[in-house]
Amino acid sequence: MSEVKQETTHLFCVPERTPLSEHKPLTPTDFKSDVKPDWCPSCGDFGVLTSLQKACSALGLQPKDILTVSGIGCSSNLPGFFKTYGMHTLHGRALPVATGAKLANPDLTVIITGGDGDGYGIGVGHFLHTVRRNLDLTYIVMDNQIYGLTTGQASATTEKGVKTKSTPEGVIETPVNPMALALVSGATFVARTFSGEPNHMAEVMAKAIQHKGFSLVDCFSPCVTYNKINTYTWFKQRVYKLEEKGHDPKNFSQAMTKAFEWGEHIPLGVFYENTEVPTYEDLDPTIQRFGPAVKQRLGLTEKEQAEILEGFL
Repeated sequence: MSEVKQETTHLFCVPERTPLSEHKPLTPTDFKSDVKPDWCPSCGDFGVLTSLQKACSALGLQPKDILTVSGIGCSSNLPGFFKTYGMHTLHGRALPVATGAKLANPDLTVIITGGDGDGYGIGVGHFLHTVRRNLDLTYIVMDNQIYGLTTGQASATTEKGVKTKSTPEGVIETPVNPMALALVSGATFVARTFSGEPNHMAEVMAKAIQHKGFSLVDCFSPCVTYNKINTYTWFKQRVYKLEEKGHDPKNFSQAMTKAFEWGEHIPLGVFYENTEVPTYEDLDPTIQRFGPAVKQRLGLTEKEQAEILEGFL
């Protein structure tokens, strides 16, 4: 097991961390569900799913130690195709559900998957507050800059001027900048990937999952059916890797500058990582005093019942 761990850790360049399970590490295939993905052929979400399977197996994680939570949308179907515990929740509400699960059982590796409409549109309020709390969660957003499930309306990240079903004369709103929004809200790990670079995506995902604190991985995941502008070719001509340009992920100001870089050159990789901020779970007084809810005894003793009853008399 140690040889496999060392090899995969070297491959993905992630720090050593004791896995949640002592079982033998699995392969990406072991994270494939019996349910086959039903996305459109060539959808970027296929690359996200494959990269996530690679990342989890490389880290030596076990399906039973992972909970995958999603909202609503094409991307939010991912838990059904990923062989772990999973919850398909409500539109924009995946983060509070994941928060509850993580607080109840901090030993779980909790991964949230969703889209730009789900996370940066209807769910943006939950996004801000989950970020600032710095819970140990990994949020993977499949950002295709369109509403795919509802057949092509403008989303929160659609660029100005783009004509869609809901904006026939072009978008007039300024798009949300997920990277900058996460940074100013206090995220301790902020990264961006692209489905056209699956090995790089798997490497970044592994780092995000290993990070102790809130991790955002914004994934360019082209919608081949409804977004004919932000295509694989469009991204391929523009993206570059931050680590190849000497970027320092510990430098917040540098990360903010890169967050606003858009157009002919678009950065991928880890924008920012801060390992000095304690997580919400580490600071929560109830968890610190009594331990996580999942380890608490269920029910009341006869003495406890009598004491409660006496309080009402």
